Amino acid sequence: MSEKTSSKASAFDRRAFMAGAAGSALMPMTARAATQDATPPAARDPSLPVEVTLRVNGKDKRLRIDARTTVLDALREHLKLTGSKKGCDHGQCGACTVLIDDRRVVSCLTLALAAEGQEITTIEGLATDDRLHPMQQAFIDNDAFQCGYCTPGQIMSAVACVKEGHAGSDADIREYMSGNICRCAAYPNIVAAVKQAAPEIMKG
Repeated sequence: MSEKTSSKASAFDRRAFMAGAAGSALMPMTARAATQDATPPAARDPSLPVEVTLRVNGKDKRLRIDARTTVLDALREHLKLTGSKKGCDHGQCGACTVLIDDRRVVSCLTLALAAEGQEITTIEGLATDDRLHPMQQAFIDNDAFQCGYCTPGQIMSAVACVKEGHAGSDADIREYMSGNICRCAAYPNIVAAVKQAAPEIMKG
């Protein structure tokens, strides 16, 4: 190969290398610019009202609520069903217990939006016509309350306890009712009430 030809090839190689290097350097900058230009969608303000339909005690209730609203606050503040009590507001006392699809839940920690499409049963929905639910009657018969503040949650939890099959012994009842605190310490009477109501509830 002549010296002239070799010089031309070398110059070409250098130009190709420099062009490639420049292009590679520009690629990250272009990618960054594209990323910066793409404006992310604005996060939705959770305080803005949203529409939700809650099925409570067999009836559909349409509400406009803050997306952060709990089932407890939806019941008490929006539907004026104040039987479920706000005790600790941390899911530790059981005063707010309701049934959702027959499962007991602490309504102070359950978002209303998460309960849409499910059946919520509160203490107000237990009685039929003018007849008390067997568990309500058993609490009266056994003097299973004193101040009464925890009673709605105790009764709802007791109904679930029986339906779950955990009312076979005093020890079982105490264990599976342990999430509901009675500051008046009516626990022996509560156990007696659950035992009284269990056979009738299981008969349906």
